[in-house]
Amino acid sequence: MVYFIVIISELRICILNNNQEMEYDQRTLSTSIELEKVIPKKPFWKTLIFQMVLGLLLGLLVGHFFPLFATELSPLSAAFMKLIKAVVGLIIFCTIAVGIARIGSQASVGRIALKSILYFEIMTTLAMIVGLVIVNTVKPGEKMNIDPTKLDSSSLTNFSHTAESHTIVGWLMTIIPDTFVSAFTNGNILPILFIAILFGVAFLKMGHAAEPIVHLIEKLSEAIFIIVGMIMKLAPLAVFGAISYTIGKYGVESFIPLIKFLLLFYVCCSAFILIVLGSVSYLYQINIFKLIRYFKEELILAFSTASSEAALPNVMKKLEQYGCKKHVVGFVIPAGFSFNLDGSSMYFIMAIIFLAQACNINLTLIQEISLILIFMITSKGIAGVAGSGFVTLIATLSIFPYVPVAAVVLLLGIDRFMDSMRTFTNLIGNIVAVCIVDKSESKKAN
Repeated sequence: MVYFIVIISELRICILNNNQEMEYDQRTLSTSIELEKVIPKKPFWKTLIFQMVLGLLLGLLVGHFFPLFATELSPLSAAFMKLIKAVVGLIIFCTIAVGIARIGSQASVGRIALKSILYFEIMTTLAMIVGLVIVNTVKPGEKMNIDPTKLDSSSLTNFSHTAESHTIVGWLMTIIPDTFVSAFTNGNILPILFIAILFGVAFLKMGHAAEPIVHLIEKLSEAIFIIVGMIMKLAPLAVFGAISYTIGKYGVESFIPLIKFLLLFYVCCSAFILIVLGSVSYLYQINIFKLIRYFKEELILAFSTASSEAALPNVMKKLEQYGCKKHVVGFVIPAGFSFNLDGSSMYFIMAIIFLAQACNINLTLIQEISLILIFMITSKGIAGVAGSGFVTLIATLSIFPYVPVAAVVLLLGIDRFMDSMRTFTNLIGNIVAVCIVDKSESKKAN
């Protein structure tokens, strides 16, 4: 389904070549178009997109025919992810601190934050409503007749312990780092965002006196993006390792009983991207097909590795090339990691309703609406938690007692495949968010 969207976007661009294109603003794509004129195109086999697709196909074959060998290939993707995570924190800090320093006023910072949070809450709520309506209409869990008391839930023990400690107060406290250095070492983006905003506002207050250090941070940011370019050459190997391991460990057969729910989720995400995000983008004169085409390498990387962080550095850089302002990119993308998870929001609501159907539990409309409200609380900040999918489900079900926690074990076999589409949808949702907030800021400036 993910590749279907990319292919559709390619066809859409071809159709529109002879028609009048919608303009994002005067800067949109100008940089990339100029680069294409100057830099000769590479042979297709040397492009990153071809190499990643090749890695994915080879991973499928190796995982299916050599499963034992394939399960030993996980270090390929793990090493790539460690390299990316090593620089992500610095990229976010540099981008936000410099962006705020250049923004001109503290009022602009508050306005962008308010717009972003409001947009995030509206879109994630829409995603949950779409998922709720579709899963209740199709009813993929009906006739499974699962008895949750007979399920072995021992594999959920570690996730349960993490879920118990995941509270609102605990989440708020994690935003404030113990030290400046720890903000960059605990694997959570929110403390980095917090520190970067403080530094950015401080630079803003200092005025011209802060110019030397702001300039230094800008140069540091340029160096980091060069390092990212070097790391990205390893992306095809990461894709190969991730897909090989997944297929080798779980096998295609492992999720055949749940294939209906899996396909339904992929269809829902695709519909949400093309219809909901597409409609919102259209209102702001943004072409969703062009966006998907422009970020296709990053989207396929995120889908294959099931990690938005793998694509984050390149996404931030290309959004600036696309015409978005640096400070908007620097704030919206990191904040979106915790607050704008469209794919995850849709999945968790659908998953809980699916489990209720599988266990022959009839939920009322009031209970389902309360589920949305509960999830809006339990999901915040979960992006930085290992095994976040099951942690979020268990944390939600511990407050929502109508569906037994033990039923979550049914989703163990397909969660990795679900995670790929969740990540893909989350990422395109955040890309659209940046473009919309930036477009609204451009109108404000005019």
